[in-house]
Amino acid sequence: MSLTVRVAKAAEIALATRKHVTFLDVVTGLRWLHTRHVDTWRQGRAATLSELAAVDDERMVQAAALLRDWARAQGLRPAAVPYLSGSRDRRELRFTREGDQEAFRTHWLSAELSEARVRQLTAEKVPDLVVVVPQKAWTCADCGETGPYLIMEEERPHCLTCTDLDHLVLLPAGNATLSRRAKKESTLSAVVVEFNRRRKIYQRVGVLVEEAALALAEEQCLADEEVRLRRRDRDRERRDHQDEEYQARMAAEIARLFPGCPDGRAEEIARHAGRRGSGRVGRTAAAKVLDENAITLAVVASVRHLDTDYDTLLMQGVPRMLARERIREKIEAKLASWR
Repeated sequence: MSLTVRVAKAAEIALATRKHVTFLDVVTGLRWLHTRHVDTWRQGRAATLSELAAVDDERMVQAAALLRDWARAQGLRPAAVPYLSGSRDRRELRFTREGDQEAFRTHWLSAELSEARVRQLTAEKVPDLVVVVPQKAWTCADCGETGPYLIMEEERPHCLTCTDLDHLVLLPAGNATLSRRAKKESTLSAVVVEFNRRRKIYQRVGVLVEEAALALAEEQCLADEEVRLRRRDRDRERRDHQDEEYQARMAAEIARLFPGCPDGRAEEIARHAGRRGSGRVGRTAAAKVLDENAITLAVVASVRHLDTDYDTLLMQGVPRMLARERIREKIEAKLASWR
């Protein structure tokens, strides 16, 4: 498949999902970059996005040009959006080492977006400071000491003392309202993230805020706790209903693509792959618009674990990619029989 077609497909999925398209949507859709690479870049821990990508600068420039041509043909409106790092210096992020960065920063907006949403998408935003829980031993670029957190400044790690953040206290994640209010009341704050090796993404583990701001936020939460509990129950019911509808549509698409799929199996695959918060293929943007490739990947994952000895091979110490190669013909045969 040509790069032109692949870029168009990735852009179409983003547009159908969010009514606007960015260069990041395309490069992650092409799988040149994982979201964890984008997170690392946004944290200010890489000089350019391209140094984390599976392709070189030239290929990135080509993809941006193809996205521009596709977007213009669709009648989308361009909007230049600034990209700033979550490091202490809040420097402007670069996509490639050389050349004009404007094409990468352009967001392409659908005419269906409301003016309020357009203003929200294009407004200049100062990103949160991002503090990282280190995965290995490290030392501060200024004082040579270490600590439980690091923050990037001028592409080098620094401790909280040297960046004047050591007076803040950690509010662990888990209470979104408390975190939001504490952050609002705190003059200085920073989001704390940690890399999840299993899911291969950076996850928010809390926020650093001023102690007085945390105390004030706790008082505010106690004052309206009952109202928030009722709202939370209503929101949970709404999300459950949305998930049931989505999984039903996914199951119907599986049955259409694989009419020989056993009774009940399509629904089982949809429930598993489409579970909210699972990080599985069924929760990707492509799957949510019932992209055939994404739906097929969900079916393949189910067959891999339930209809082959893949899990046994992993338990025997066989490397993951070698185990997948050994079972590839079995998966292809099963899919062929279901089609």
